[in-house]
Amino acid sequence: MSTPNINQLVGDAAGGNHAKFNRSSSVGPGIAASNLNPQQRNRRALYVNLPFFSVYGMQYREKSIAKSLSKLSLTDLDIAGQAKYLEGAEAEGVEDEVVVTWPLVTAVLVAVLLEFLVGFNIGVMNAPEEVVFPGHTTTEWSLAVSVFAIGGPFGAILAGTVSNRNGRRGAIIVNTWMYLIGGLLFALAPTVLWLVPARFMIGFACGFSSVVVPIYLGELAPPTLRGTLGTMTQFALVIGILGSNLLAFPLATPSGWRWMFAVTPFLALVELVCIPFILESLRWLLAKDQYSMEARLAIGKLRGLTDDNDIQIEIDHILEASSAQRTSHTSAHSRGAVLDLFMDKRQRLLVVSFLILHAAQQLTGINAVFYYSNSFFVGIIDNPLIGTTLVGVVNVVATYVALQLMDKTGRVPLMMWSAGGMLASTVVVTLSLLGMLPNVIAVFGVMAFVTFFEMGLGPIPWLIVAEMFDAKAFLLAGGCCNPMFCLLRVLLERYV
Repeated sequence: MSTPNINQLVGDAAGGNHAKFNRSSSVGPGIAASNLNPQQRNRRALYVNLPFFSVYGMQYREKSIAKSLSKLSLTDLDIAGQAKYLEGAEAEGVEDEVVVTWPLVTAVLVAVLLEFLVGFNIGVMNAPEEVVFPGHTTTEWSLAVSVFAIGGPFGAILAGTVSNRNGRRGAIIVNTWMYLIGGLLFALAPTVLWLVPARFMIGFACGFSSVVVPIYLGELAPPTLRGTLGTMTQFALVIGILGSNLLAFPLATPSGWRWMFAVTPFLALVELVCIPFILESLRWLLAKDQYSMEARLAIGKLRGLTDDNDIQIEIDHILEASSAQRTSHTSAHSRGAVLDLFMDKRQRLLVVSFLILHAAQQLTGINAVFYYSNSFFVGIIDNPLIGTTLVGVVNVVATYVALQLMDKTGRVPLMMWSAGGMLASTVVVTLSLLGMLPNVIAVFGVMAFVTFFEMGLGPIPWLIVAEMFDAKAFLLAGGCCNPMFCLLRVLLERYV
């Protein structure tokens, strides 16, 4: 029997039009790859091929690579004539095991709470516009709302520097203090103009979170959990938006709006209480010292390992992956990193596609729905807050439905249905506002608009990064494109 080609076995699931798949692994710092069993080799290959980043949509790439690796292991065993082991492997599989421990759960909850705060602060100023400092001008309120988006890019850019210098856990502490200080200023603002610096600081904190949380979870969790955790953070964000809508029912009043704004500093205090119980990023610890005792203890707690040999193997996996994904650039924002990315024709096309899709995402005007839907529904329905809350509920449900569809449907059909559905929804809303349809139809039009957005233009721009870039290029692409995306978002929100 001839030996099959590995790339043929991997096929389109992990190769083809997707990022290049790398099964090979050099000898690690501790235990040689040749001495690992099939499951351990698969785990090392997963570490090498998946970036240390927890992002929405990564689970599809995880599944395809894990499935291909499992098939390859069985094929290798068959070629070697290990029939007895092969029978057991067929029955039990050689896929990577996932162990969820309490230290990992605690870290995830702390990180997810930061993403909840991002969503909460996106929607918190939507409902109470009429009761916060009555008499304010439209310009003053618009400035207080939009300055949130201006703070985001600065936070996103600074997050990488802080997390590299102080550690991921240290960056989370800094991030939490930003929420606490900005939240206190937000809740205690004496005039409407004081809301502007408060919102800028909170926007800064939210941009900071958008970088730190995916890095921290990606470097803490095993590779097969990174996509799942990325999905959890996305749900935390949309639930945060819905939470701000629900809280507005009892608190969007002249005497209650400060309590509504006080949720941010309160949750920041909860975060500060929980932070002493979370562990530092494994990759960051090993980057500082590959013999770090703190890293060994953390790996034992996070992975549920007690055997020194198993801990050393896990350390080797992380070091091997870090070496494979390391670039010659000290920063993804450096000129050399950008040039390297754009010199490669394939990567250049992906980056251009990434930027175009993000521009299209912002040009849809989706953020205006979450910032100003309450004002939009005034005069359309008796209680605008009900319409805003329904939109928030639809946003959560549509995120879940989109997650199911993305596992079964191609990306291009989803994008086409998304764009077409949003266009049709906009036409319905316009006809309703012109009096050609009943006013209440406008509410359903906005709900449909959000639904179609979440099924295509919402998640797919991020899926491109998760699925199409290889592990090394992923970090460069994210580092180069995120500042561009943030700047684009500010310009579009300010002038479109």
